[in-house]
Amino acid sequence: MKFTDGNWMIREGYQIHFPKTIHEVEQQNGAITLYAPCKYINHRGDTLDGPLLTIQLSSPIDDVIRVQTWHFKGEKAKYPNFDVLDGVNTINVEDKEDEISFSSGGLYLTLQKQDFALSFKNQNGKLTDADGKGLAWINGPEEKTYMRGQLKLGVGEHLYGLGERFTPFVKNGQTVDIWNKDGGTSSEQSYKNIPFFLSSKGYGVFVNHPEEVSFELGSETVSRTQFSVQGEYLDYYFINGPTPKEVVSRYTTLTGRPALPPAWSFGLWLSTSFTTDYNEETVNHFVDGMAERGIPLSVFHFDCFWMKEFEWSNFLWDRRNFPDPEGMLKRLKDKGLKICVWINPYIAQKSLLFDEGLKKGYLLKKPNGDVWQWDLWQAGMGIVDFTNPEASKWFQEKLKGLLDMGVDSFKTDFGERIPTDVVYFDGSDPNKMHNYYAYLYNDVVFDLLKQEKGEEEAIVFARSATAGGQKFPVHWGGDCDSTYDAMAESLRGGLSLTTSGFGYWSHDIGGFENTATPDVFKRWTAFGLLSSHSRFHGSSSYRVPWNFDEEAVDVARHFTKLKNSLMPYLYEQSVENSKTGIPVMRSMVLEFPEDPLCETLDRQYMLGDSLLVAPIFNEEGIGSFYLPKGKWTHLLTGEVVEGGTWLKQPYDYFSLPLFVRPNTILPIGMSEDTPVYDYVDSVTFKLYQIEDGVIIRKRLVEASGKEVGSIEVTRKNNELLIHVEGLDKSYHVEVVGHTKVSPGQGTEQVKIKL
Repeated sequence: MKFTDGNWMIREGYQIHFPKTIHEVEQQNGAITLYAPCKYINHRGDTLDGPLLTIQLSSPIDDVIRVQTWHFKGEKAKYPNFDVLDGVNTINVEDKEDEISFSSGGLYLTLQKQDFALSFKNQNGKLTDADGKGLAWINGPEEKTYMRGQLKLGVGEHLYGLGERFTPFVKNGQTVDIWNKDGGTSSEQSYKNIPFFLSSKGYGVFVNHPEEVSFELGSETVSRTQFSVQGEYLDYYFINGPTPKEVVSRYTTLTGRPALPPAWSFGLWLSTSFTTDYNEETVNHFVDGMAERGIPLSVFHFDCFWMKEFEWSNFLWDRRNFPDPEGMLKRLKDKGLKICVWINPYIAQKSLLFDEGLKKGYLLKKPNGDVWQWDLWQAGMGIVDFTNPEASKWFQEKLKGLLDMGVDSFKTDFGERIPTDVVYFDGSDPNKMHNYYAYLYNDVVFDLLKQEKGEEEAIVFARSATAGGQKFPVHWGGDCDSTYDAMAESLRGGLSLTTSGFGYWSHDIGGFENTATPDVFKRWTAFGLLSSHSRFHGSSSYRVPWNFDEEAVDVARHFTKLKNSLMPYLYEQSVENSKTGIPVMRSMVLEFPEDPLCETLDRQYMLGDSLLVAPIFNEEGIGSFYLPKGKWTHLLTGEVVEGGTWLKQPYDYFSLPLFVRPNTILPIGMSEDTPVYDYVDSVTFKLYQIEDGVIIRKRLVEASGKEVGSIEVTRKNNELLIHVEGLDKSYHVEVVGHTKVSPGQGTEQVKIKL
């Protein structure tokens, strides 16, 4: 929110009060508390009349400093609050005459006492600072009050994150309101709002408020980042890196690590699409058509109309089109498929569940006790109140019936348009619940899947999220058009989301609204199957490749098989994500923070730490991309390109800029037909541009996620020494570009002369 009118004036009706001095310091229970009056204290009379800010500094883990600021502490406690790690870490405090120094790990905060100011630095030097306006209490019209934080924005500093945002990837100059909305991918609105941003200087800021947080990122004041909330209290965490990966890892330590998705979820998903007509015959036509054309399919998804119209959600199959759902699901599963069905947390008035939910008090209520209803989306719909434990159990019981039938996963759609003129069962504040509802909704469904399927099988396909939602993978990018523009904006959203702590991200291949041209569909297919998760889905037309042209079939087969063969690599990266929080699909700046040319790139990304992907966004088939320094090898052609430069070159539909980073061990699996197989049996370790003196080690995992061994490669002059541990299977080692292939068996050392 903006409080000023240009550089000199304050907006009419607002008064801004910020600390002038630190009058007193207390230290106890692993924290220090500062008392900072909003005027200079020259004599005892100055201690009267005027606000005093209470500032508490603490550290839950090394390299994270929590800054809490109160004006009035007497406000009634409001909830929910984010599930944030609540640790008490050892801190170092030095209280001098003119300043206070506070440190945690390699992060240091210095505060000036007389003319209030603060400064953050790490082992690399100053990160950011703030003058006396860095903290403020603001009173405004209609007796509303606000708390504001500010930090200086350095020259050349770039900011990222704040959830899945389809606006420019670099957030400088933007005003961002953290408020979930169902706005598609072509606006500043977002389904997944995360009050966390990352700086290219190697720090992050997480504003610990589930309610609306307003960010002004070099917009109201062009040399400041600003964040504000309504009320009398501000709470934020300042997170050190010094690398962007370390910032994201520490952020997910605080808010939760992503669960490890099951290996089958990385295969190709096919949907009925949204408003299309379909029944079991149609579904079988799609499934059998994919098999006949040799396109490996892992998951079949039933979108909205598996339930009867006007009755979403009732969790009952529409028997007019699916007279034998149990038998149908068994027949599909006998073909080796997993099954996903669409759900949402809304109960239409015509649904059999509405009266049940009404009677038992399971739906959100108005302040007068009536059930809150509207006609937008479903006629007369109510919304399940997940703050009521019995309502959550009731919702889970309905879904359990589908799991018992053979359903494996749920597409947890919606959860963004949550009203604030309601009363929750547990007394939750409606403004805090608007964004947080998405967390509870997905938590309830994910928890059921863990109970019924086991932790290793639990996965949702979610649209809405807030901080902490990364614990419930995976998420997809919502409703996009079927154009190159929408394809690019979808990628920007995905990169912003994964920079905000989310490990996995998907999107509707070919776009959701309208129908793509064959050209766009084929380019989007390559992009989609080189994302962490891959789904054909649309609105009003079927998204089977043969509906576009026969070449689209070949393209889909080509990239689906490629992705399946990459599963030993992709799943190892996923295991790493579950341990560290570093996303599988990541922006270039996250992987190459020392390369200034990577700071603004939003049309390419890294899939894991070793594969660079640059989707093609034009009818001419021109790939335009940047390779950081080093010798990069095209995965499909073997072409070696010297990096440190921009390149433009044409690609046919069976290729795109897909380069392997130098000093890479890339394990290629034995199967192209399924994402689930023995990843270490007959695996081929492809070695790319191993430099002299380099030692590379990679863990080896099974399709269960269990680590079963490792491979280490060392180059000395013109000899490679390969040491494999923990394997009892045969494998091959291939030195790419040298036509050197050596067989191996079990734990041993292999030497290769170059």
